[in-house]
Amino acid sequence: MTSLPIRNQQEDHLLTPKNSVLIIIDYQPIQVTSVASMDRRTLVTNIVAVAKIAKLYEIPIILSTVNVRNNENQMTIHQLKEVLGDLKEIDRTTINAWEDREFLHAVKETKRKKLIMTALWTEACLSFPVLDALRENYEVYPVVDAVGGTSLEAHETALKRMMQAGAKLISWPQLICELQRDWVRTETKKSFAEILFAVEGH
Repeated sequence: MTSLPIRNQQEDHLLTPKNSVLIIIDYQPIQVTSVASMDRRTLVTNIVAVAKIAKLYEIPIILSTVNVRNNENQMTIHQLKEVLGDLKEIDRTTINAWEDREFLHAVKETKRKKLIMTALWTEACLSFPVLDALRENYEVYPVVDAVGGTSLEAHETALKRMMQAGAKLISWPQLICELQRDWVRTETKKSFAEILFAVEGH
């Protein structure tokens, strides 16, 4: 019952707090209310859990919105903003965030090649940057239970397309377990359990 030493956090083939970045795209009121592939309350609960996970393990977070500055859309939903605090929102006009200069610069500035990706909708604002990132040799991990589409078919078809291109699908419970990895990591163990079991029992 003796754990092996913690592996190199930058070079580990699994996700670690030191080799990954969380990307959150377009969790805005109109996008949330148009999701039809899963229960919207569950969707919000799950994306909030993902944000809490990133904060717990001190993973860099990139937050992006669409069409806020031109007054055509509202900002990030308050449930997420309460977790993310004053994190800067990178506002775009592009459906594909990878085609926005400021967003792309933020991703490259992290110098991390493992991208944990969440966005609404799965078939557009998630799949397009995922496909582009894969072409640029990033490893991309769409969080399947924290994203949604305009229909179940649209959501599932987009996931299949991303997976065929090389995306590595992940759920949010898998994400937190992959980052924690060992119960002897006492500095995060208590909050790990609070996040995981609070939502699982929701």
